[in-house]
Amino acid sequence: MMEWTDTHYRTLARLISKHAWLYTEMLAAETIVYQKGNLDRFLAYTPEQHPIVLQIGGNNLENLAKATVLASDYGYDEINFNCGCPSPKVAGHGCFGVRLMLDPKFVAKAMSVIAANSDVPVSVKCRIGVDDHDSYNELCDFIYKVSSQSPTRHFIIHSRKALLNGISPADNRRIPPLKYEYYYALLRDFPDLRFTINGGINGVNEVNAALREGAHGVMVGRAAYSNPWNTLGHVDSAVYGAPRNNLTRRQVLEKYQVYGDSMLGKYGEKPTLRDVGKPLLGLFHSAPGNSLWKRKADAAFQHCTTVKSFLEETLVAIPGFVLDSTLGEAPSCCIDTYAKSNSLLPPPYAARKHEALCP
Repeated sequence: MMEWTDTHYRTLARLISKHAWLYTEMLAAETIVYQKGNLDRFLAYTPEQHPIVLQIGGNNLENLAKATVLASDYGYDEINFNCGCPSPKVAGHGCFGVRLMLDPKFVAKAMSVIAANSDVPVSVKCRIGVDDHDSYNELCDFIYKVSSQSPTRHFIIHSRKALLNGISPADNRRIPPLKYEYYYALLRDFPDLRFTINGGINGVNEVNAALREGAHGVMVGRAAYSNPWNTLGHVDSAVYGAPRNNLTRRQVLEKYQVYGDSMLGKYGEKPTLRDVGKPLLGLFHSAPGNSLWKRKADAAFQHCTTVKSFLEETLVAIPGFVLDSTLGEAPSCCIDTYAKSNSLLPPPYAARKHEALCP
């Protein structure tokens, strides 16, 4: 997520979950190419963040190739090409992101270029459609053309279409309805490909419900950022089967403070205390003292100069039992959303092979 899943957030996320795959914010290929002398600021990360996926965007094949080569030195575990961002800056003036779903031939070329310049797996993140191009067959045409004309074998499907009429990215996550039935139909119609479901998934119980219905993988976005403790904290045990740990938020903050203070001003004036502290603002989501903590944090950003002093000033708002309590049991309520989706599947797709292979 642009301006959200930066290296600071990913450091916090990895302190909470050791197994979840982490994705970078989308980086435009041009940013990587034109910042060649300053790449660490955009591409560097701590070794603990593995497994980690670099997400890039763009509509220029030459720059995508150059960006991939430059990024290869940083050892990402996968490269993902963004064909799902509906931001007016990206899909509008930038003419990439979700707008590229209207040009699967270019996406196939882009994926071939990215794969040719990297030795790690590649994937595409997309929506289920764009504006009036939102039928299931049109989605399948996109998947078929990209997968048949490039090495792409993994698609991350945000199960909403995108509207390119100038509405905000927030409205694009709210107004178009979720159609999980399109995702599950893709599993049926493209059995040789891997699909990860995304969109509207808010907790580990929903993750497991989607997996029980056959999802190959599950991507959680906003919920993992706004409520990292409760969302990511259960992932290792409830999804990956790892033993439960006795981690507390106080322990997370002690480790994050060391990291944060080592990062301040590393690239001139950046990152600032606000940059490093921003990911912490969801750590006490819905917990006693959360509202007061956020007010104190906003004030402390104005004058504190270290993460240590920031935490000393703000954590007085959080009761000790909140700081020192472990996660407890993962939520286990029954979710039938995805089971219902399997009863709403559209008719099977008949691949339009002639159309897909025509130049």
